[in-house]
Amino acid sequence: MFSGLVLLYSTASNVRDKVTKMNTDNLEMRLRGLESHIYGDRRNKSGKPVKCAESLIRIQAGLTNMANKRERVKILHKKIEDLLKYLDPQFTDHITVPDAMKLEFILAEEDFLVSQAALLEQVSNLQPLLDSTYIRDVPEHATKLQRLSQIHIKQQDQTEAQSQEVKKLFENYNKMMFLLSKQFTQWDETLRKLEEARGIRPAE
Repeated sequence: MFSGLVLLYSTASNVRDKVTKMNTDNLEMRLRGLESHIYGDRRNKSGKPVKCAESLIRIQAGLTNMANKRERVKILHKKIEDLLKYLDPQFTDHITVPDAMKLEFILAEEDFLVSQAALLEQVSNLQPLLDSTYIRDVPEHATKLQRLSQIHIKQQDQTEAQSQEVKKLFENYNKMMFLLSKQFTQWDETLRKLEEARGIRPAE
C-alpha cells in the first residue's frame, strides 16, 4: 500500500515536471519568435542576439531609478518648504515656550534688563529738558545757522578775492619801487660823472 502511494507520487511528480518543462520550452520558443519579430538580426555589444528580457530589465531599472529620483526630489522639496517655514519670522510665534523656560530667559537677562530700566528712568527724568523751548527751537536755530554759514562762506570767498587783489597790489608796488630804486641809482651815477667832468666835488 505504502509503496503504491510512493510510486503514484513519483509518477505524478514526473508528469508535473514534464508539463512544466513543456510550458517553459513553449514560452521560450514564443519569446524567441517575438524577439526575432521585433529585433530581427540585431545583436548586443557582446555579439549575442538581443533579448526582450534584457531590454525589459533595463527599462525596469531606468523606471526604478527615475522613481527613486522622483522620491528624492519630493523629499528635497518638502525639506525646502520646511526651511522656508523655519526662516519665516512669524514661525517663532507658533513655538510654545514653557513658562519655566521663559522665567529662565528673564533671569538670565536680569542685569541687562535692570541697566535698561535705569536708562529709561534717566530718559524719563530728562523729558522736561527735551520738552523745553531750547530743544523745540532747534529747527529754527538750525535754519538761522545755515543762513549764517552761507553768509560766512560768501564772506570767506570775498576775503580770498580781496587777499589776492592786495597781494597783486603789493607785487606791483614792490616792482615799481625796485624800478624807481634802479632809476635813482642810474641818475645818481650819471650826475656823479657829470660833476667829475666839470671838476665839481660832490657835497660831503
